[in-house]
Amino acid sequence: MLPSVAIVGRPNVGKSSLFNRIIGERLSITNETPGLTRDRIYAQAEWLTKQFNIIDTGGIDFDDAPFVHDIKGQTEIAIEEADVIILCVDAKNGITEEDSWIARMLYKSQKPVLVAVNKVDNPELKDNLYEFYALGLGDPIAVSAHHGIGIGDLLDETIKILPDATEEPYDESVLRFCLIGRPNVGKSSLMNTLLGENRVIVSEIEGTTRDAIDSIFTKDNQEYVVIDTAGLRKRGKVYEEAEKYSVLRAMRAIERSDVALILIDAERGILEQDKRIAGYAHDAGKASIIVINKWDTVEKETRTMNQWEDKIKAHFQFLAYAPIIFLSALKKQRINTLFPAIHSVFEQYTKRVQTSVLNDVINDAFHMSPPKSHNGGLIKVYYATQVATKPPAFVLFVNNTEWMHFSYERYIINRLRAAFGFEGTPIKIILRKRD
Repeated sequence: MLPSVAIVGRPNVGKSSLFNRIIGERLSITNETPGLTRDRIYAQAEWLTKQFNIIDTGGIDFDDAPFVHDIKGQTEIAIEEADVIILCVDAKNGITEEDSWIARMLYKSQKPVLVAVNKVDNPELKDNLYEFYALGLGDPIAVSAHHGIGIGDLLDETIKILPDATEEPYDESVLRFCLIGRPNVGKSSLMNTLLGENRVIVSEIEGTTRDAIDSIFTKDNQEYVVIDTAGLRKRGKVYEEAEKYSVLRAMRAIERSDVALILIDAERGILEQDKRIAGYAHDAGKASIIVINKWDTVEKETRTMNQWEDKIKAHFQFLAYAPIIFLSALKKQRINTLFPAIHSVFEQYTKRVQTSVLNDVINDAFHMSPPKSHNGGLIKVYYATQVATKPPAFVLFVNNTEWMHFSYERYIINRLRAAFGFEGTPIKIILRKRD
């Protein structure tokens, strides 16, 4: 599991701008994907080959909470979830009472803390830096999230104190999948049905499951770990004391899984939050299955299932590769369709293709539909090779990485799917300029 860094601070100091600037260093995660509403509070970043999770506490709203409770809740999230904490302060305003209050709270936590003095947009403001030594948290680091100044220095110091990634306690032969979705879509009911026993409380009250729960079981000589997660509430409702960690822990459950089962409530239909939740699994590069639960509540006609599939494909364009399963966890209907789908997508998620065959497919794709000029040049691929699985990742050695249009990259991915399958898994394309 990757270590985590959290950004905390009072409102309007630039926490989200700093978060966006840091994840912008990791090009593979910042490309816009059609059909996906992006509203991140949690992402993966990389600096000098070291990967870590980063948490933007500025992205968590406590709408009905008093101001002090707002700051306290965000800081508690950082203390609970992070290995390293970045305290973001404002160079233009100097130290405020809230900054000092947060600093005292972080000092008591005994977690490693870095002070990022933001909005140092010109050299004159660097003189304000010394004031922040009074927080008692070490040497302050001058940054400008808006202009990208000092971000490298901040990340250099971050990775010095960041612990290494921890290994999962499960053997490679164990297939890990998680259940994610809005509250009350039936995750706990499905988990109970899969396990064949009531290990998880099932309730009609939204948000009953507060934490991620691992359960190990064996089926047909295959060992599984199923990770149930707290329901992901819409932003602006994550303010109850017992709820505030649920989103972040769900993100970690996704990170620890091979396959994500994205549950959608057939009774309530598709909501915008369903797309956000599915986007977390897509961004994390996990194999995915869209599970339409409570299928027993839907009145069916001749083409009801086909109509639902069309609707899902229209709303989840970025998950066009994911199979769709219809079932009822409560009534235990069509459960037999789930495990074949899990095995199928896991097989595609771990698939490797022969280098010579891969290059034949890439060359055929270029001959069938040659690329158009982009950014003043015409992209050419000299050689391709698969460098990873989980998900399948391919390096394309090209004449100039800036000449690949995102639509042509999507065309190549579609050709790879047509040739090799890869149903249920995202595909990662990495461009490298050939020397």
